[in-house]
Amino acid sequence: MQKEIELAVSPDFIHDENYIIQQGAAKLKVDRNRIKGIHVRKRSIDARARTVVYRIRVVYFVDEHPKPLHFKSDLQNIKDAKPVIIIGAGPAGLFAAYRCLEVGLKPIVLERGKPVRERRRDLAKINREGIVNPDSNYCHGEGGAGTYSDGKLYTRSDKRGDVNKVLSIFVEHGADADILVDARPHIGTNKLPHIIEDMRERILEMGGEIHFDSKVNNILTQFDKVTAVTTANGKRFDAKHVILATGHSARDIYELFRTNNWHLEAKPFALGVRIEHPQAIIDQAQYHCSTRHENLPPAYYSLVEQVNGRGVFSFCMCPGGIIAPCSTEPNEIVVNGWSPSKRNNPTANSGTVIQINLEDVHSSAHDPFALLDFQRQVEQKAFNLGGGRLVAPAQRMVDFVQNRLSNDLPQNSYKPGTKSVDLNEVLPDFVHQALRGALPIFGKKMKGYYTNEAILVGVESRTSSPIRIPRDRETLQHTQIKGLYPCAEGAGYAGGIVSAAIDGINCVDAISKLQ
Repeated sequence: MQKEIELAVSPDFIHDENYIIQQGAAKLKVDRNRIKGIHVRKRSIDARARTVVYRIRVVYFVDEHPKPLHFKSDLQNIKDAKPVIIIGAGPAGLFAAYRCLEVGLKPIVLERGKPVRERRRDLAKINREGIVNPDSNYCHGEGGAGTYSDGKLYTRSDKRGDVNKVLSIFVEHGADADILVDARPHIGTNKLPHIIEDMRERILEMGGEIHFDSKVNNILTQFDKVTAVTTANGKRFDAKHVILATGHSARDIYELFRTNNWHLEAKPFALGVRIEHPQAIIDQAQYHCSTRHENLPPAYYSLVEQVNGRGVFSFCMCPGGIIAPCSTEPNEIVVNGWSPSKRNNPTANSGTVIQINLEDVHSSAHDPFALLDFQRQVEQKAFNLGGGRLVAPAQRMVDFVQNRLSNDLPQNSYKPGTKSVDLNEVLPDFVHQALRGALPIFGKKMKGYYTNEAILVGVESRTSSPIRIPRDRETLQHTQIKGLYPCAEGAGYAGGIVSAAIDGINCVDAISKLQ
């Protein structure tokens, strides 16, 4: 017999299985010895009251023993199956390839960048020398942007597909099973590369193909139907179905669409800064304590406010994390954040951004590149004001709000370095005005947030793609080119690792229906 109940558990006892069994026995009114085991289904932190507790949903096995959880996908050897070309080896591309193995299609993955291990050398050059390889950086390469930008797995995409399926595949390839339980699951940038490598080896073992250093330079069509894909290194791959899973920073793909006169449309995106605090400030505010309990993770926050009719909101919050340089082209500054699995860095950071709409840009209302061009201009301005080598313009929080150039900057996690700059010179007027209004209000919502110990680093600009590649809602094919499946973040249909993975799976399922 199985019984499921919810418990509130002090951090002191969250790892004490015997205590949890005793509490369950009392609540269920059964003898403790009849409980042969437990399975924690969900776990979250409730910090609304002064006393912080974990809320857990627990399945109690009464008079029966629990069966161990099993994670093993049912895959087929597809070496000689019909091919599906997948452009991009980020979360959407890899999970699309994995789904191909389940439904009997052969994935041929074309990735412009390098495998995760080789990619690290290019990331080191970015951090130490400010040198960007356009094909191998924090956004491009095996695993995509998610591999080296935190590995946060919480999502609101459960209506689009099976979130648990995505998480289970991660566990099958080495992720901690806690991601199936935690309300805000997180793998960590230090662990994700090994998981991605394991997924790659599984795809190859079952007959799939993955080609690195294979930048796509054309998608060939006949009578508005896909026939083949060519790469910059002179190779051609023939197939009737192509999944375009290139991520939000593959701007050359949008140029390819423009050259071929294929449908594109401008899409709103968000722009702002990365804000970094000492993690202790966030812990004290969220956990109502002077020192965080050893059984509580570094605290996170989520903030939103309306200023002058504009929403200002925190985005991609990284407890115990660092700010990373995520430029994909020379002469631009783009910042993002990530955390290791233990989230044990002394600082916390979050993107704090404002939505940018087409009417905010002085351009043709019918120009699909209007917002991308605007995004690029801001990134280049940030680079120029930083002075080069990916040094980022930055300002202390209170100084920014009070229109005062910072005399110095706090020590921070951004490795290429920061330079004291008036961020009014970097951000468009309506963006810095909205930020200036929101930050003191955030400080009223969260004690300690509004402080000159916090640093604003510019610019956070790759929150999502500024272009959408339109597709049919039913078939998921491009509205003009049959057999072409615009997918995930780069096409404007996802917003993170899990949602991108689900979209990749859905595209394969759409192809499978046609077989």
